[in-house]
Amino acid sequence: MTDTRSPEQRRRIMQSVKAKNTGPEWTVRRLLFAMGYRYRLHYKKLPGKPDIAMPGRRKAIFVHGCFWHGHDCSKGQLPKSRLDYWQPKIAATRERDARNLRSLHESGWETLVLWQCELADRNGLVAKLESFVEGSQFGRDKTRTRT
Repeated sequence: MTDTRSPEQRRRIMQSVKAKNTGPEWTVRRLLFAMGYRYRLHYKKLPGKPDIAMPGRRKAIFVHGCFWHGHDCSKGQLPKSRLDYWQPKIAATRERDARNLRSLHESGWETLVLWQCELADRNGLVAKLESFVEGSQFGRDKTRTRT
């Protein structure tokens, strides 16, 4: 299937996509700040540069866009055109994400992955953030990821 946009339109669309300070990131950051938590942004000392890091608590939060990180929801569907490009790209992103999470866990960090589609439920998001930041649902085992 061919692209429905002209090359110029596609170029402008792709240039507008940000890697940092996205809308979903801002949503999570505002909530955490309003809840009284303080954090570091895009913490370069850690694998994958988590979107939000709390070094004192050894907790890292990744806010993933469903499309770009290959989530299994309606927003994460691959486009119908150029599958030869998109499938390997999204697969590589998923592998990189898994590698980064594994590395963080091996370093003793707890992680939380929030998906773009989850942010619509504000009450659920607040509960999930509070539960993650305040305690370890896994007890002493900090090698598991919450999703």
